[in-house]
Amino acid sequence: MSRYAPSAVESKWQAAWADARTFEARQDSSRPKYYVLEMFPYPSGRIHMGHVRNYTMGDVVARYKLSTGHNVLHPMGWDAFGMPAENAAMASGGHPAEWTYDNIAVMRDQMKPLGLSIDWSREFATCDPEYYAQQQALFIDMMEAGLVYRKNAVVNWDPVDMTVLANEQVIDGKGWRSGAEVERRELTQWFFAISDMAGDLLDALDGLKDWPEKVRTMQANWIGKSRGLQMAFDLTEPVAGHDKVEVYTTRPDTLMGASFVGLSPDHPITKALEADNPDLAAFCADVRKGGTTEEALETAEKRGFDTGLRVRHPLNPEWELPVWVANFILMDYGTGAIFACPAHDQRDLDFARKYDLPVIDTYVAVEDGTPVEAEAYVPPKTEKVRFKNHFAGVDVATGEEAIAATIAFAEQAGWGEGVTKFRLRDWGVSRQRYWGCPIPVVHCEICGIVPEKKENLPVELPRDVSFDQPGNPLDRHPTWRNVPCPSCGAPARRETDTMDTFADSSWYYARFTAPHATTPTDLEAASYWMNVDQYIGGVEHAILHLLYARFFARAMQITGHLPEKAIEPFDALFTQGMVTHEIYLTRDEKGRPVYHLPEDVDVEARTLLSTGAPLEVIPSAKMSKSKKNVVDPVSIIDAFGADTARWFVMSDSPPERDVEWTAAGAEAAYKHLGRVWRLAEDLRQSGAEAAPAGGSDVPLARATARAIADVTAGIEGFAFNKSIAKLYEFTNTLAKSQAPASDRIAAMRVMAQLMSPMTPHLAEEIWSMLGGTGLVAEAPWPEADPALLVDDSVTLPIQVNGKRRSEITVPKDMPKEEVEKLALADDAVQRALAGGAPKKLIVVPGRIVNVVI
Repeated sequence: MSRYAPSAVESKWQAAWADARTFEARQDSSRPKYYVLEMFPYPSGRIHMGHVRNYTMGDVVARYKLSTGHNVLHPMGWDAFGMPAENAAMASGGHPAEWTYDNIAVMRDQMKPLGLSIDWSREFATCDPEYYAQQQALFIDMMEAGLVYRKNAVVNWDPVDMTVLANEQVIDGKGWRSGAEVERRELTQWFFAISDMAGDLLDALDGLKDWPEKVRTMQANWIGKSRGLQMAFDLTEPVAGHDKVEVYTTRPDTLMGASFVGLSPDHPITKALEADNPDLAAFCADVRKGGTTEEALETAEKRGFDTGLRVRHPLNPEWELPVWVANFILMDYGTGAIFACPAHDQRDLDFARKYDLPVIDTYVAVEDGTPVEAEAYVPPKTEKVRFKNHFAGVDVATGEEAIAATIAFAEQAGWGEGVTKFRLRDWGVSRQRYWGCPIPVVHCEICGIVPEKKENLPVELPRDVSFDQPGNPLDRHPTWRNVPCPSCGAPARRETDTMDTFADSSWYYARFTAPHATTPTDLEAASYWMNVDQYIGGVEHAILHLLYARFFARAMQITGHLPEKAIEPFDALFTQGMVTHEIYLTRDEKGRPVYHLPEDVDVEARTLLSTGAPLEVIPSAKMSKSKKNVVDPVSIIDAFGADTARWFVMSDSPPERDVEWTAAGAEAAYKHLGRVWRLAEDLRQSGAEAAPAGGSDVPLARATARAIADVTAGIEGFAFNKSIAKLYEFTNTLAKSQAPASDRIAAMRVMAQLMSPMTPHLAEEIWSMLGGTGLVAEAPWPEADPALLVDDSVTLPIQVNGKRRSEITVPKDMPKEEVEKLALADDAVQRALAGGAPKKLIVVPGRIVNVVI
C-alpha cells in the first residue's frame, strides 16, 4: 500500500492549478465577484509562521468562495519601499533595489509551496517604477484637488541619520536606528489634508458593521472628536503684536479652577519672546529635543518656563494668571495654548506641584467630596459631580451637562464660542530619504512649485547613488536633482523628499484591480472588483494603515480613480492573532539571557541538546528572531508538507486569538492527514464506485449532511477551528462506518471538498483517487440535504450511581417506558446490576437516564 507523500502530492497539484490557470481572475458579469485580500508583506527575506497563518486564512476564504460559484480575486504584492533596505545598503555597500528584489524572490519561492490560490499574474512591488509612476500621477491629481499642500511643521528630526522620523520610529526619545537624541525641528513638509475628512471618516465607522468593534473604537479615538470652547485671555500688556492668548478647551466647566495659562514652545508668542530672552530660547531649544507624540509628552518630565507675562481671567478682570511655556503642550492641536486646571488634569497637577502653582477644586464627588491629593480628580464626563460656585449656576451635574451649560453661558455673554475639533492631524508625507516614491514636483524660482508633467512619469529614482555618508543621497545627486522647469524651462530643482511608505500601501488594493493599467486604475475594472469583500491582517495596522487607506479611497473617488461605492474600500475586516512559541534561554556568567532555537532544545527534558544545561522557558511568546523562538515554515513544509502547516495554524484556536506552535501539534496534524489518506486509499483499493446521491446508509448520510452544514458555517463565520474540529469528527465517523464502500466513497469525496480550503493538495489527491471529475478546487461546494439535518433521534447518557457508564440513541418521541427497557438492557447497566434490580430508574426525557443501585 502506498503511503502519504506530501512533497510529491503538493508539487503535482500546484502544477495542475498553474496549467489550468485556476486562480487567474477575469471579469465575468455572469458570476458574483468576491475580492479577498490579505495585507501584503514587507520583503524582509524570510517568511514566518505569522505569514503562513495570515495567508492561509485568506486562502481558505478564497477557495471556499470559488467553490460557491464566485468569481474570485485573490492577489499578492510587496510593500517594498522603506528604511530597512536603505540601512542594508549602508551596511553592505549594495543597493536597496538589489536587496529588495532579492528578498522578494526568496519570499515568493517560500510562499508558493503553501499552495495559495493567488493570482500571481497581478503581482507587483511598490518599488516597481510602473507602480510608483501611478502613485505620482495620483499625487498630482490630489494636488489639483486641494488634497495635498506644503507648509512648515514641527517634526521628529534624527540629527545622525538626517531624516524626519515617524512617531513610531522614536523610541524613548531616540531614533530607532541611530540611537541619537531626536530633535523637534521645524521643516517645510508635504501634507495630505486628511483632517478635512475627519468628520466623515469618523461618522462612516458606524457603517462598517463587519469590522471588529475594537478596530472601529481605536480609529474613533485616533480621530478624536471633541466639543469644547474657543476663548481668549487678554494679556495685561501686549507683546510683539499679540494682545491676547487664544485657548481651546474641552473642559470649560473647570474655568474657575484655572491656575496658569500654558504656551507651546512653538507658539508664536513664545517665538517672539525667544528673540529677546536667551534663557527662554535655551529652554525651548532643550525641550525641542525629544518626540512630538502626545504619548511621549504625556510621560516626559513636566518642564516649564515662566515668561513673566500675565493674562486676565475672562470672568474676573482683576484675577491675573501667569503665562508659562510648558513642554507638554503641542502646537498642532487646538491653538497651542491652554488654561491649566491642576485639580482636574493630572499633567497640569504634576506641573503645578513642581512649580508651586495654585490647585483649585471646581467640583468634588457628590458623595464623599474627594479632595485633591497626589492625583487629579478626573471622573468620567457621564458621572455626576458637585460644582463649587459654578458661574453658570450649575450645581450637581455630569461633566457633559456642565460643559454644555458653560458653552451656552460663554456664547450668551460673548466671550467664547462652542467649537467642534478633531484630534486627527494632517498626514505629513515627506521623508528625507532615498528609498521611497519621489514626490513629483519641481521648485522653480520663476513659477514656484510645479508638478511634473504626467507624460514624464515616473520620476524614477537614480540607481547611481551612494550611502557612504548620512542624509538623503538625492540631495547629493546634481544630475537628477537639477532639471528644467516643466512649465517655463528655466533651471529648477527637483523635490528630493520621498513619500512616507504608508502612502504606498494606502491604495494598492485599488491597483490590484488593474495592475497593468497606464492610469492609477482602470475605472471599469475598479467598478467591477471593488470593494474588497474581505480584508485580513494584523491588529497592529488598525489605526494608521486602515485610516490612510480610507482617506486614499475618498481622495481617489474625488479625483475620478474609484467609483463612489468604493469610498469605504474594505467591506469586511478580520484581524488575526499571532503565532507564538516558547522561548528557551540560559544565562551567561553575568546573568544575561542567551536564547536558543527550538531545534537546539530537548523540549521534554527542558535542556540544551549540546550541553544538557537546564533551560528557562517563557511560554507562549510572540515569535521573534532576536529571542530565537521562531519556526521556519520552509523546514516544516519539507518535513511534513504544506497541508500540515496549514491545518495546524487553522485548527488550534479561533483565528482572532494567538496560536502556539508546538512540534507535538504539528506531528499530530501530520498523523491525522496521514489517517485521512489511508482511509481514502483503502476505499480506492476496494474497487467500488461512489454511490449516487450520497448512498443508502442513513446514519452516514446524516453525518455527511451535518459535516457539510457545520464546516460551511465555520468557514463563513471565520471559525476555521470549528470547521476543522468537525472534520476530525467526520473522519472518525467514516473510519467506524459499516456502510457499503460505495456509500463511504461518496462521503469521502465530500470530505475532500470540505477539506479543500484548508488542505488543498491532499483534497485534490483524494478527489482524484476516488473518481472525482476535474479539480476539486473547481468543483461546486456540496450542499446539505435539509431533510437529513432534521435530527429525530437523541443520544442519552446513562449514569449508574452518578457516574457515566454508557449511552443510548433513541427516537425523540420514544415513550419513557421503552427508554427504560433499552437502558436496563444495556451491557454496562447489566454488568453494574449483576443480576439484581435497580433501586431507582429515572428518565429525564431528551436529557439523561439515571440508574441508582
